[in-house]
Amino acid sequence: MKGNRNKGSTIQAPLHVLHKQYRNKMWRRSMLVMGVQGLLLISFILLWEYSSNTRLVDPLIFSSPSKIASHLYVSLANGSMLPHIGITVAETVAGFLLGTLLGTLIAALLWWFPFAARVFDPFLVVLNSMPKVALGPLLIVGLGPGFGSIVAITLLVTVIITTINIYNRFRETEEGLLKVAALFGAKRWQSFYYVILPSAVPVIISTLKVNVGLAWIGVIVGEFLVARVGLGYLIIYGFQVFNFTLVLSTLVVIAVVATFMYQGVSMLERKITSGWKDR
Repeated sequence: MKGNRNKGSTIQAPLHVLHKQYRNKMWRRSMLVMGVQGLLLISFILLWEYSSNTRLVDPLIFSSPSKIASHLYVSLANGSMLPHIGITVAETVAGFLLGTLLGTLIAALLWWFPFAARVFDPFLVVLNSMPKVALGPLLIVGLGPGFGSIVAITLLVTVIITTINIYNRFRETEEGLLKVAALFGAKRWQSFYYVILPSAVPVIISTLKVNVGLAWIGVIVGEFLVARVGLGYLIIYGFQVFNFTLVLSTLVVIAVVATFMYQGVSMLERKITSGWKDR
């Protein structure tokens, strides 16, 4: 028995070392990717600054990184931009969450009622092909200008694609898994909860990532149409007064906040899937 224990320990040790080496390799590769990304970003900023200062590009239209940084510092320090950031982020998060949750719920109902899925399938295809933002004016007239109509536009942009993607994944779940669950006496809701929903988690996460961008599109377009406050309003106002530094500064803020939202979804993905990788 002692010899068997020693033999087992000699087998496990190399596996542990190989796993550690693999993780170190992945970490070094990630650091290399981040280093190259940072180098490209810095090079782009320096080239932009040089081109603006030497008038290779029109500084009135394209501004410069130094002017944008100065404008952001002043507007954030005096708090003039913070209300715009706050309202736009609130609208985006609300539309993002409602679109994902409602789309998942509709997908679950379509899976639960196959007849309804066959009835509504062509309507979903038509709605998905329509330019949803074109319905924005109708929503504004119906709901009135303000937070609700902008969130509704965002919801319209995100909910259809969420429903289609997640319903297709529900429908493509392996039939064998459902038969095994049925053999163990699982009811329909148990099959959905323990088989269908867990198998769709990767698609739900990828849909969340897509919805981050779609939610920002819906909010900014909605603010273009109706808002008197928000980052979309600042962009329109900047164009009206030919203040392109304001426009580009606002775009930088949108890019930064959207990146944080995307990274938040990525962190959620790693948290959910970390247990799978260790099995």
